[in-house]
Amino acid sequence: MDEDQIVGYVTAYLKKKGFKQTEKVFQEEFQLNKTISPSDSDIGNQILSFAHLESGPARFHDGYSRLRTWTYSSLDLYKYELLRVLYPVFIHCFMDLVAKAHIQEARNFFNTFREDHEMMHLRDLQKLEGVLSPTHLEEMEFAHSLRQSKFNIKICEYSYELLLQHLHSTQSTTILGIINEHINFQVTPGQPSSISDDPEAVTLTGSSQDAINQINQKEIHWGLLEDSLEERLEKAAALLSDSEKGEGEAKEGDNDESKKRSIEGGKQGASIKKVKKDKGGSATGKSAKPEANIVSAAPRVKPELPLPVIPTEVEHSILEDLRNRVQLSSVALPSVSFYTFINTHNGLSCSSISHDGSLVAGGFSDSSLKVWDMAKLGQQSSSSMSQDENDTSQNQQILGQGGGKRQYTLFQGHSGPVYAASFSPVGDFILSSSADSTIRLWSTKFNANLVCYKGHNYPVWDVQFSPLGHYFASCSHDRTARIWSMDRIQPLRIMAGHLSDVDCVQWHANCNYIATGSSDKTVRLWDVQSGECVRVFVGHRSMILSLAMSPDGRYMASGDEDGTIMMWDLSSGRCLTPLIGHTSCVWSLAFSCEGSVIASGSADSTVKLWDVNTSTKVPRTEDNKSGNASRLRSLKTLPTKSTPVSALRFSRRNLLFAAGALAKSV
Repeated sequence: MDEDQIVGYVTAYLKKKGFKQTEKVFQEEFQLNKTISPSDSDIGNQILSFAHLESGPARFHDGYSRLRTWTYSSLDLYKYELLRVLYPVFIHCFMDLVAKAHIQEARNFFNTFREDHEMMHLRDLQKLEGVLSPTHLEEMEFAHSLRQSKFNIKICEYSYELLLQHLHSTQSTTILGIINEHINFQVTPGQPSSISDDPEAVTLTGSSQDAINQINQKEIHWGLLEDSLEERLEKAAALLSDSEKGEGEAKEGDNDESKKRSIEGGKQGASIKKVKKDKGGSATGKSAKPEANIVSAAPRVKPELPLPVIPTEVEHSILEDLRNRVQLSSVALPSVSFYTFINTHNGLSCSSISHDGSLVAGGFSDSSLKVWDMAKLGQQSSSSMSQDENDTSQNQQILGQGGGKRQYTLFQGHSGPVYAASFSPVGDFILSSSADSTIRLWSTKFNANLVCYKGHNYPVWDVQFSPLGHYFASCSHDRTARIWSMDRIQPLRIMAGHLSDVDCVQWHANCNYIATGSSDKTVRLWDVQSGECVRVFVGHRSMILSLAMSPDGRYMASGDEDGTIMMWDLSSGRCLTPLIGHTSCVWSLAFSCEGSVIASGSADSTVKLWDVNTSTKVPRTEDNKSGNASRLRSLKTLPTKSTPVSALRFSRRNLLFAAGALAKSV
């Protein structure tokens, strides 16, 4: 029954009943509605045209452009928080255009707005630049992980309300859909904060966020090993102080007589020596006091691996170094010895320094490993020290056959560039890893290759001896880290879980854990006994290049490609504070022996010293109020002329060694 039939029946009924006035009004209203209201076909056409407009590629460009313009015109108080939303929206608009096969529109969109994000996300943009078809989104792991993941963005309540009001007022359904699908907002009360104050302001986590939270709930034992050398020194210092007190009380009455005797009869020299010795002892006691407090504050744990026995003479040497250790603080900074490689012709891939600074190793792109003995190098004449690298390599073959002296010991065996080198705690062995997927163990005493370890399938980016030797860890392009022992050619444990290259590895002070830094912008902590991941640290915005563990095992520092250093609490898995100051990659990190100072070496040709106590104990509220917290934590910047810093090492006596290759000025 159509509308005209219904109107006819109603009109006939009104006539039959005699409602003439009602019939007239009804007819007028019907005619009016018929002329104003569109037909069903018109409504359908409008809906189809609107749907066609919404599904077109221009909606991504227009929606993002409106959001970008509104964000940049916002008040400065809220702009920094609102800017965090632009990058996730930008990359998902681009990937949605590619997924819908609007390739040309996607390229135009990408090239139009990429400059906004190059400073913070250049590496990601370079990867996404290669996405040219929908199949690339599935095949490229980085793009696929982005589409499967969500961005967590911290934002204050008022900024969040402003964003929602803008999206609803402009009817940006496309942008609203992207935000709803790919962004999790962590709305916080209070004033907005700048992005530099909070390292967790923008983080990328996959659908396994719950799994990460569950991993970080696992219990870890971050303390020091039972019966360590530091603990023995602490006990010995306590016994010594008690005995000195007893001797002091017993000899108190004989002071005058002893003073007279010391002046008489040629015994003055002996007394002076004794005074010097006492002064040295008292100085050692002063330096050991705060150190002992740190050591005693750390809990004691049992080793999970069978540890090697330290030879008696080596133990005595280490204890002697610990007794003569210089106590560092924010007002007592370390002395620094810098080793500069010259005439390397950009061939130096890595460098490493032994624990006492007596040996320096360099890994080169020609697959060679060279070790310099500082004692022998000091005996060389100045003419031989200034010798060109090419001359050295040419003379090397002649001198090697003739048995003559040379500046360095040459280790050859790898078939690819040497990417990492690590000395054993005593310095009698050195490990090297290479692009040929192998790790080699060399003897610095016999100058020979002892073992070749094969297990990784791709280039090995880093290798590190454990703090007590015998065991070592490696990491590779194959996304795994492995635990080895010197006496076995197969790995003891394989740690798998990173989504990209594992670029650096570092042992915990108690040898029960290792930390790995990856190109997936995360750091993971692994249990060496079980091989399980026990912590995932999220917060970096670029690949991690360096790691360092505090001597008490409580904190970890990580440096990334952007020059940011983050200090982590291993117990909670949270970032305590970012240390911002470097302008390029952070290639090396090192804690001082008592843990009060951390040194960082960067490609910006500087060494920076940071106050660990301030970095770990200043309340976050004071950080936010100060605005320049990183400046307060930075103790000193030591610039080189033109030498990017590739290696750092604190000796057991707290002397800082650094190394790098002199870069040619352009």
